[in-house]
Amino acid sequence: MNNVIFVLLRRLHAPVIALVSVYAISVLGFVLIPGIDDQGQPYRMDFFHAFYFVSFMGTTIGFGEIPYPFTDAQRLWAVVSIYATVITWLYGIGSMLSALQDTSFRELLVSNSFRRNIRRIHGEFYLICGYGDTGSMLVKALTEVDKRAVVVEIDQDRINALELEDLKHFVPGLCADASQPDTLIEAGLNMPNCVGVVALTNDDAVNLRISITSKLLNPSQLTIARAESHDSEANIASFGTDHIINPFDTFAGRLAMALHSPGTYLLHEWMASAPHEPLTDPLFPPTGKWVLCGYGRFGKAVHERLRKQSVDVTIIEAKPEITDAPSNVIIGRGTEAVTLQQAGIEDAVGVVAGTDDDGNNLSILMTSRELNPDLFMVARQNSRHNDAVFQAASLDLIMQRGSIIGHKIFALIQSPMMDRFLREARAQENEWANELISRISGITGTEAPVTWELNITEKDSPAMYAAARRRDRIQLWQLYRDPRNRDVTLDCIPLLCKRSERQILLPDDDTKIFPGDRILFCGQAHAHSMMEWLSGNDNVFNYIRTGEEHPSGYLWRLMTGKRSKA
Repeated sequence: MNNVIFVLLRRLHAPVIALVSVYAISVLGFVLIPGIDDQGQPYRMDFFHAFYFVSFMGTTIGFGEIPYPFTDAQRLWAVVSIYATVITWLYGIGSMLSALQDTSFRELLVSNSFRRNIRRIHGEFYLICGYGDTGSMLVKALTEVDKRAVVVEIDQDRINALELEDLKHFVPGLCADASQPDTLIEAGLNMPNCVGVVALTNDDAVNLRISITSKLLNPSQLTIARAESHDSEANIASFGTDHIINPFDTFAGRLAMALHSPGTYLLHEWMASAPHEPLTDPLFPPTGKWVLCGYGRFGKAVHERLRKQSVDVTIIEAKPEITDAPSNVIIGRGTEAVTLQQAGIEDAVGVVAGTDDDGNNLSILMTSRELNPDLFMVARQNSRHNDAVFQAASLDLIMQRGSIIGHKIFALIQSPMMDRFLREARAQENEWANELISRISGITGTEAPVTWELNITEKDSPAMYAAARRRDRIQLWQLYRDPRNRDVTLDCIPLLCKRSERQILLPDDDTKIFPGDRILFCGQAHAHSMMEWLSGNDNVFNYIRTGEEHPSGYLWRLMTGKRSKA
């Protein structure tokens, strides 16, 4: 605010000097020019009355001549002063309006307001760099689970969209270049409650600079970056970035997973869902010959994963010399029936439209459907604005970069153990995943499950930690019983227990709990809130363990004591 006042005074120094000078000369004139009182005697106006008269005269309020009627000389000086002060006020007001409308000054006001809003955030927050499709989805998901966020975006229109967004918590936004270290520092990078930085711009080079700045200035922060090429991934990884997400590789991996392990694929989708999203339906892609249209970054990732699953893939590419396509590629866009027939679309079981043009992708799929109505159809959607069109096309699977990246980052932030659990899940058989999916659907209903971690530490769960330190026998089942009725089990499932270097996948009810354990749960949101109450209240947790209720308040203990004596 001091900078704002300094800049404003520097821009208005000439009008202020002019206004002060005119007022000073006007006041001095009324003090020096003699007047006549009501007794006909000469008098001189003091400085207070002179300043008072000039003040209401200069603003054209006009209370009249004080303290006595003026002489002709005083009235002549009043006329001169009126014109001088009015003109000076117009000059000053015009200069102030011009200064307030100046772009640089307005940017300074916005910057000061942004810094004040960040200082008002007392809890932990995440710095989100980029507010496109991915950033908007991630920010909304974070605020839904009561996590705070700060946004830096170079496009003012997107910042305006952020301000109009109906979010659960206020999210400060700054229009600036996130690749500049000063911008990240201004956005709170060095603040102790900034626990993570997420680089989501559409430029891999900018994401690289954000990751470098984050790791050099605050190495302990969680850093997540988006990268759409393998070269950028390797470059960003060299600076110790915690997680690097390539949307093309991620989607290709999910498609390959759906082919050989539909249950594991569905488990991934459910675990990475945002709050209140409906449960994803099972997906069963057929095995056989596939046709892939487009051999860019997306097409290469899909082709590599399908080939690893021993899937026969025929590629259609319009510019094979640029994309370095295989020699047996079919040259064309895939929008023509002739090209698709040349690729053997009539005998294929699936088609992937993976070009960077949404119109071409829809044309490929519609033409393919006419030639082979039984095809499994996969589309790459490049723009979120085309949601309605792609949904109306009734496709089997749609690849949206923003959705894929946003869901994966949200899962990593919400439950850091989730990445480890999903790696363990991928090593299991499809039947194992199907059984777990059945258990999850039995407790969550129609919405995707909420995930959370329970850390047996003095800070996060003092009641459980104290009992564990006393070497009381604590078992896992005691952690998810209803605090209101210990015979009722909360709607949640323990997914993973981490103890030092040991990991227990789907621990059973009799698993012993020790200080320092970290347990990953999934279930309904109310189960999470009940578990937070249980983990932090000694009396509640003692009731779960022993079945005995103990009064906690002084008055209640006093009343209970009197009753026992009676």
